[in-house]
Amino acid sequence: MILSNRVWRLGDNIDTDQILPGSYINLPDKALRASHCFENIYPGFSSLVKPGELIAAGLNFGCGSSRPSVEILQDLGLGGVIAQSFARIFFRGGIARGFPLMVCPSLQAGDLPTGHHITVNLEEGTLVDQDSGALFSIEPYPKFFQEIMETRGLLNYTRTHMDREVR
Repeated sequence: MILSNRVWRLGDNIDTDQILPGSYINLPDKALRASHCFENIYPGFSSLVKPGELIAAGLNFGCGSSRPSVEILQDLGLGGVIAQSFARIFFRGGIARGFPLMVCPSLQAGDLPTGHHITVNLEEGTLVDQDSGALFSIEPYPKFFQEIMETRGLLNYTRTHMDREVR
């Protein structure tokens, strides 16, 4: 799987309250709920971001309480998140939903600034900043994770494999 698009840069310890403030969790309208994504740290983000664009962040992205944070990022149409590290429950939730979360341990604060165009190859474990020429290694997904991404989530993966076994 190859992802290529513009990047939005965020810092360390982006928690689930920053991704989606708690007061908006129960909004039934997904678009309205997603419009509040990152509003406290990046005002206007939801109206500026385009489908397929990617987030680059530092350490511990997605820390905090368990809430539909990955779903909000998907509802905005984001292509994925690259971070130095992720909170464990957020990472597992992203993979289960088929949302690309890429670990790039060498990513530093000045790397991948907002607006740069990047290309990520999940199979090879490479990330290239097309604007600066910088090359980064990302942790490649195990084959099982790649298959979950290809089927767009764990539920679809399970259905696909159950269908094969029934035949």
